[in-house]
Amino acid sequence: MEDHHSTIRKYPDAPRPAVGAVVFKGDAVLLVQRANPPSRGMWSIPGGRVRLGETLQAAAEREILEETGVVIRANAPVLAFDVIQKDDRGGVKYHYVIVDLAADYVSGELRAGDDAADARWITAAELVGLTVNPATRRLLAEQFKFGK
Repeated sequence: MEDHHSTIRKYPDAPRPAVGAVVFKGDAVLLVQRANPPSRGMWSIPGGRVRLGETLQAAAEREILEETGVVIRANAPVLAFDVIQKDDRGGVKYHYVIVDLAADYVSGELRAGDDAADARWITAAELVGLTVNPATRRLLAEQFKFGK
């Protein structure tokens, strides 16, 4: 299954839509450590690909449950951006168009699942010492005044 999953992601014929969800619980934000390329090892907003016929909100709710075990209610988009990674010859190895949504924590016990190597509720103080995806760090600082 992992090999099939990897071939779907690499060298796409079109950009792949994806979502993330910015979820706070108390004074901590939900982050995952990526287990797979293109951001393997980095901490970021949890999320994943949008399936055909799925709304952004439904995709975010499904992906966060699969990746973290947490049930959320997804709200409005807060950021849209591209992740484009090219190979040594200039070919597009990955191209995602990601829409991050604000979301409310509903329930669930946190666990790392699906594409996550780890999942945690991270405080602003803990954020400083982590290898965080630059887009995630910028989003948290600018939109949510978190980790500044």
